[in-house]
Amino acid sequence: MTTILLVDDEPKIVTIAEDYLRQAGFEVIVARDGEAAVAMGRAQRPDLVVLDLGLPRLDGLDVARTLRAERDVPIVMLTARDDELDRVLGLELGADDYITKPFSPRELVARVRAVLRRGERQRLSEDADRIEAGDVVLDVSRMRAEVAGKAVDVTPTEFTLLATLARRPGRIFTRAQLLDALHGVAVESYDRAIDSHVKNLRRKIEPEPHRPRYLLTVHGVGYRFAEDD
Repeated sequence: MTTILLVDDEPKIVTIAEDYLRQAGFEVIVARDGEAAVAMGRAQRPDLVVLDLGLPRLDGLDVARTLRAERDVPIVMLTARDDELDRVLGLELGADDYITKPFSPRELVARVRAVLRRGERQRLSEDADRIEAGDVVLDVSRMRAEVAGKAVDVTPTEFTLLATLARRPGRIFTRAQLLDALHGVAVESYDRAIDSHVKNLRRKIEPEPHRPRYLLTVHGVGYRFAEDD
C-alpha cells in the first residue's frame, strides 16, 4: 500500500485530510511538527509527503530541503501562505505541487494521485530517447519535434526546454529550474528569458498560441506541460 506522510499542526485539517486519503486507499502516517516530519521521513520512507509550510519547531521549507537532500520523495506543499515567494522556494527545493488553504480534500487526493502518476511516468521515461506527451513527440537523440504528426522546427534551446516540460506533464517548473535545465545551452542568464522562449515555442507548437493547449502558465511561479487527463 502506498504510504503518505501527512505533516500539519492543525488538528482539524489533519483529521479531514487523513480520512479522505485513507478512503482513497492510502496508508497515512502523521507528523505534527517539522522535526517529527524529518524523523518519520527517514524512518518510515513514505512514498509521498503532504507538507504544510507553517510548522512549529522546524519550518516546512527546511523540512522539504532536508528530505529532498536525502531522498527523491515526492512532496505536495500544503500552505495557508498566499505568498508567491514561498511557493517558488518550495518548488525550487523540489516540491512537486502545492495547494493553498482553504482547500477541498477531494482536490488534495486528486493532486496526490497525479503526483504519484507523474513519478511513475518519469521513472519509465527518464532514460528514453523518445518522449510522448499527448500530440507532442520528441526524438531526444536527434533533437527532433513533432506535433500532431507534423515536424516542427525548433532551436536547441527550445527543444531542451520543451523536453524538460514534456517529460513530466503536470509538474510545475519555476523559471529558475528551467534555466538550470538549459545549462550548457546558449541562453540569456535571467529568468524572463524563459518567457521569451516559451512564447516562441507556443508560436510553433500551439494551434492557438494565445490559448495554449500544451505549454501552460502557472501565474507567479512558472510553467507546466498539460496532462492528458
